[in-house]
Amino acid sequence: MDIVDNKSPPKKERPPKPLSEVIKQRQQKKALKRKRREEKLIRQLEKKRAIEKKQEEVKVQIQEEKVEERLGRCYTVSIALPGSILDNAQSPELRTYLAGQIARAATVFNIDEIIVFDESGATDKTTEGDYNGIGKHGHGNLQLARILQYLECPQYLRKSFFPQHKDLKYAGILNPLDSPHHMRASEKSLYREGVVVKKHTKEGKGSYVDVGITKEIQIDKHLLPGVRVTVKMDLETLDIKKTKGKVVPPSEPTTHTGVYWGYTVRLASSLGAVFTECPYKELYDVTIGTSERGDSVDDFVLENKDFKHVLIVFGGVNGLETSLEADEKLDVDDPSLLFQHYLNTCPGQGSRTIRTEEAILITMSALRSKLQGHCNGIK
Repeated sequence: MDIVDNKSPPKKERPPKPLSEVIKQRQQKKALKRKRREEKLIRQLEKKRAIEKKQEEVKVQIQEEKVEERLGRCYTVSIALPGSILDNAQSPELRTYLAGQIARAATVFNIDEIIVFDESGATDKTTEGDYNGIGKHGHGNLQLARILQYLECPQYLRKSFFPQHKDLKYAGILNPLDSPHHMRASEKSLYREGVVVKKHTKEGKGSYVDVGITKEIQIDKHLLPGVRVTVKMDLETLDIKKTKGKVVPPSEPTTHTGVYWGYTVRLASSLGAVFTECPYKELYDVTIGTSERGDSVDDFVLENKDFKHVLIVFGGVNGLETSLEADEKLDVDDPSLLFQHYLNTCPGQGSRTIRTEEAILITMSALRSKLQGHCNGIK
């Protein structure tokens, strides 16, 4: 009987690798380990840099907020004038141009509120209605207020808020205000004025707003279409498909950055209503009347250094005396008694009369240095 050998044949021994190949493999392993260590260090360094960058951004944001607080203006300036100044204009073109001069002066001197009051005892409080021309006292208020509102509105929003109206027929001849909030589509800005558009949004999402750029942006609130809003832009999303923004009070650009953001227009039924219908909770804490019978502005010193709201009132063709006589609710006979300060802002005038649009420029030039320096980070 044959004996079968179940043992497998002996394995052939592999010849030893050449020394050069062994060294090469070891070098490759070392290079791979070195590469992994370097990649790990790079990741750690990038993470560290990202953290440092985030910390730096926070520091910059804090510094910017401090700068905004320092630059922001903490007071408002309001002017009041009678709409009857349009009654003496000799043509529709001149009436429109006169209103444009008022708007330009208000913008140049950073006026926050323009109050158009009535000397005839009418009760108009909105700009709805028509101006009926020279001799129709009281109706000049409507046209003046309407043109002032039209000029303050950024050009890209005017079609949304101002349909064709005969009071605005010659508004195209007026010089533009060129206020900071009248922006071009290519300008980048932290704030913009816009109008809410009628566009479907998902539940819980904000409305879309036209802010005068190539695309509509989505805000943080759901608002009715046709509402004018001030939007704080998310500049990080400006270059992507969906740009976002946040609705803020119209005063924020001025109070936070010091940038002038236009004026509001208010209609008052009388001189007294200028004071009693003040929109500010603190009311006007500095009131100034202007007249050639007042004290010289050269001697004027503003004692209240912590004022919040300044009101400067201008008379019409016959001065503030006529405005006072037309207001039956006021029991005083002397207009100087209505104000804390009653000033002659152009002592020694060469002309017998100073037109209201001229008085605004003269008065604001004389008072500018006396009002500035109170805020803007310097107290």
